[in-house]
Order: sequence, then C-alpha cells, then structure tokens
Amino acid sequence: MGFNIEHLIETAGYIGLFSIIFAESGLFFGFFLPGDSLLLTAGLLAWKGHLDLNVLLPLLFVAAVLGDNVGYWFGKKVGPPLFNREASLLFRRKNLLAAEAFYAKHGGKAIVLARFAPFIRTFVPIVAGAVQMEYRRFFLFNVLGGFLWTIGLTLLGYTIGNAFGHVEGISSYIEIFILGIIALSLLPAMIHAWREYRHEIFAAVRARLDGA
Repeated sequence: MGFNIEHLIETAGYIGLFSIIFAESGLFFGFFLPGDSLLLTAGLLAWKGHLDLNVLLPLLFVAAVLGDNVGYWFGKKVGPPLFNREASLLFRRKNLLAAEAFYAKHGGKAIVLARFAPFIRTFVPIVAGAVQMEYRRFFLFNVLGGFLWTIGLTLLGYTIGNAFGHVEGISSYIEIFILGIIALSLLPAMIHAWREYRHEIFAAVRARLDGA
C-alpha cells in the first residue's frame, strides 16, 4: 500500500501537523519529512472541510518559525566547536569561513528560498547559527520565509481544491505542483551559480577537451 498523506494528516491532527513542520524546519532528523506535500494537502483538506483554515494557518506558521529558531540556536551553540576541529573530515574551519562569507552576502535570500527546498531547509537555519549570523536579521527572514512557505502553500492547496476539487483524484497531482514549486525556488540559486562560476566551468570543459 502506498503512502497516504491525507490519512497521515487526518490521523495526526493539528498537533501532528505542528510537530512535523516544527521538526522539518530545524531539527537534524526532520530532513526526510514531507513538508511541502503536507502543507498543500492540509490546504486541500481544509477546503474539504476536514480542517479549520483559521486554526491551520497560524498553527503552521508558528511551527515553522519556532523550528527555524531552534535550528539557529542549536547551530550557534554546537557549530563553531565542530568546525574548529581541523582533523575532522566534514567539519573544517575553512568551510565555516566560506559559509560565513556566503551568509554575510546572501543569507537573507538563502533562508527564504531554502524554505521551498526539501532537505536544504532543515539545515539552513543550523548553518546560519553556526556562522553567527546576526539574530535579528535571521529572525526577520525566518518570519518572511516561514510565512511564504506555510501560508502560501497551504492557501495554494486550498485554492487548488476550490478550483479543481471536482477533478477525480486531484490529491494525486499534488506532487506535480510541489516539483514546480521546488524548481521555481531553486531557479534563482541556479542562475546565480551559473553567473558566478560559468567562466570556471567553461575553462574546465576546454581543458578536458584539449586533453582528450
């Protein structure tokens, strides 16, 4: 039997929804949780009358903001000691310095856009804390990203139900909407990476062709 997210939501209820969004927003083990699908489907179920939208929207928003805050303070506490361990294969000071420079320049955009990128959104607040990103700046973009992600996707699910609820098996199309949202959220980062590193990419390709 396939995984049924509607059944998960109806079984977990409001407390379960809060816990899942909270965990995925800033706890290490939360990266595998189905946040996007959960929000869209919750909106769809609210349209069906199974959930109260007036309860759902603030509940999910608060869960997302609190989760990112926990991730930030966790990273702030344990991040620097880990990255200062030069002998570690994963945690090196040069990686911390590179992340610190990135967050100083792009931290706000990263926090907002990462909300729409599965797996990445769990670790972005942790890294922000580890590189000592100013908390007030982090909190501002945390609130903005949390609002766009939770309120935006939940209302999108509600709108999908309102517009296409008569379509048989509309719930099965949720994943298509999610893929589109993920692609749009990653597009700015891909464009930035292309502009930043295109010369190095072309040089590496030319070197490989010359050596062939």
